[in-house]
Amino acid sequence: MPGYPMMQIDAFTTQPLGGNPCAVIFNADDLPPATMQAIAREMNLSETAFVLRSSVADVRARYFTPAEEIPLAGHPTIATIFALVDSGRLALTGDVTLISLELQVGPIPIEIYAANGAVQSVVMSQKKPQFMATYSAERVMPIFGLSAADALAGAPIQTVSTGTPQMMIPVANPDVLRRATLNIAAYDELRANGDFFSTHLFCLQGITAAGATFARHFVTPPDLLEDPFTGSATGGMGAYLWHHHLIDQPRFIAEQGHWMHRPGEATVEVIGPRDNIETVKVGGPAVTVLRGELFV
Repeated sequence: MPGYPMMQIDAFTTQPLGGNPCAVIFNADDLPPATMQAIAREMNLSETAFVLRSSVADVRARYFTPAEEIPLAGHPTIATIFALVDSGRLALTGDVTLISLELQVGPIPIEIYAANGAVQSVVMSQKKPQFMATYSAERVMPIFGLSAADALAGAPIQTVSTGTPQMMIPVANPDVLRRATLNIAAYDELRANGDFFSTHLFCLQGITAAGATFARHFVTPPDLLEDPFTGSATGGMGAYLWHHHLIDQPRFIAEQGHWMHRPGEATVEVIGPRDNIETVKVGGPAVTVLRGELFV
């Protein structure tokens, strides 16, 4: 029985077993969505990417968590493009290669930066940010075992979407982040009545000297409870911080995953004025950890 070639890529890291792992399944055009979902459950990673042909872009991908399809995601995008290059399926055209990637939200631009024929960074341009519902700290923070006073003073808790809606929860300091735990039942109730896919807690302080932010990202089973590095939410966070005047420069390094023993970092660049952001570019390196064949 012929199988589907696949790779597993760690995104937003140069070190194997760091960052966020993603399974990338090639030649997936004949796989029905129900089978894609079953494969994502089998892989049991934050997301599994399926590579398909596109009539409107250079390549198409669909992303599934163990629970559901997600319209746009960051670490599968970096992983998918890196895997296409690393496997010889996508040729570099020089130190900078520009392509388009079709996702469920439509095509997005991709920049591939290389040196001596090796990929150094993959940068995605996310969709124009949408600033959505706001929530009270009194309602939200106890769901994470925190108090309203643990939220960053003067900053709203708000859903932001750059392709996938995620609740942005700025907190006062890294100690608050470390203390965060998830009440799954309360979270599920909030999500059922909310406008967001997942939640991004972050502070305005890196875990290393390079970082300007540090974050934790929570979802609920059957998805993994905490995501090692979340590229889409990092884009939404960048838009949020710039829009709400919480950062002075639109370029910074975002960090995540260190307390999960999967340290990762991304470059973030917000494009456009604070009241009319055009896009957020999120990029980072990746590394191959597995090559194989999937039989279903």
